[in-house]
Amino acid sequence: MILDFHTHVFPSEFRNVREAIFPHEPAFKLLYDSPRAKMVGATELIRTMDEEGVHRSVIFGFPWEDEARFKRHNDYVIESVQLHPGRLTGFCCFSVMAPGAAREAERCLKSGLSGVGELAVYDAGLTPEVTSAFKDVMSVCTGLDVPLMLHVNEPVGHNYPGKAPITLHQIYQFIKTYPSNRIVLAHWGGGIFFFGLLKKEVKDVLKNVWFDTAASPYIYSPDVYRIAGQIIGFDKILFGSDYPLLRPKRYFDEMTAAGLAGDAMAMMTGLNGEKVLNLKSQI
Repeated sequence: MILDFHTHVFPSEFRNVREAIFPHEPAFKLLYDSPRAKMVGATELIRTMDEEGVHRSVIFGFPWEDEARFKRHNDYVIESVQLHPGRLTGFCCFSVMAPGAAREAERCLKSGLSGVGELAVYDAGLTPEVTSAFKDVMSVCTGLDVPLMLHVNEPVGHNYPGKAPITLHQIYQFIKTYPSNRIVLAHWGGGIFFFGLLKKEVKDVLKNVWFDTAASPYIYSPDVYRIAGQIIGFDKILFGSDYPLLRPKRYFDEMTAAGLAGDAMAMMTGLNGEKVLNLKSQI
């Protein structure tokens, strides 16, 4: 099974009036101000999945600040999963700084969603204040045994919309703060996987952490698949397209170019995701 662990969907009422939302949601404007920043609904996602040979996708929305907005978006994800239970797995999303964040996580998870994410704080790093704000949400995830996906990015290199001022130290401290949580770090975890080469501590700290490949063709050379697998293990990598930013084929072509063995590709493109989502018994 090919499983895309990182896709975004929006209800039509958000897609059709994005400009009206911009004044109220600065992070949304940051990422979607450009007309080239595509937004799709679940129907278009499934059509692309069929074209690209993807069997199941993890879908989520946006970390809205406004409670009414993130509730509506999460409801859309819940509805989409209910309409396509064999194709879609849903995560709930919201601003972790919102007062009702943990309450919303519990509501959505008890309504059939399978995780939390992609959570992000685009205007700040993972400061101690931000990391602490995750406490109640992480507690909900632990209690219901679901993963949380966190937006992180590399702290060096070129700038682009959504690149937050996050440091590797902050990412590492976040993981150490929540050692019992299953965490998926988006975008290769900002490159922190490299420190899996260290002889002491790091591999144990990363034991409950997975890394997705979202936006990889825009950021890294194809060698990253092979090198990351050698350092942290191919069982720790989750294929995520960040669709509609990129289509899955772009990633599959790069994995092939990297010379990956068939078993490594099978783990990355499906088997690992099934395990993280506890889907084995449903396949």
